[in-house]
Amino acid sequence: MSASRLAKYALKRAAAAPSSRLRSIAAPRSQRSVAVKLGGLAMRLLGHDFHERPKPPSSEQAAAAWKPYIETCIAAFGPQRSMFESNFPVDKGTCSYPVLWNAFKRLAVGYSADEKTALFSGAARKAYRLDV
Repeated sequence: MSASRLAKYALKRAAAAPSSRLRSIAAPRSQRSVAVKLGGLAMRLLGHDFHERPKPPSSEQAAAAWKPYIETCIAAFGPQRSMFESNFPVDKGTCSYPVLWNAFKRLAVGYSADEKTALFSGAARKAYRLDV
């Protein structure tokens, strides 16, 4: 079985069972010093078919495809320990840089201003001990 077929199967299975996704990340989330980077979802090996479509995905389409994974991680770690990140230039094969970040903005719509700050910069500043 090819890696892409295996990834497609894994994504379908994970999407059907959100509680099992939460259980699978229970150990790392219990470590208070561990944060989660939210990105790399545009890579072809994850099984999304964006690269097979005649046009690249819009930020709406990308956000819809990534939502179950992003929401699961934020639910497990909380916004204060979750950070959006770019996997460019690797993600360039699927979407543009603005589409990627606009998808993240769409995914963050329901969060408070403080939570958005954490997701877009605060968690990274804390995790990497940046004095910015």
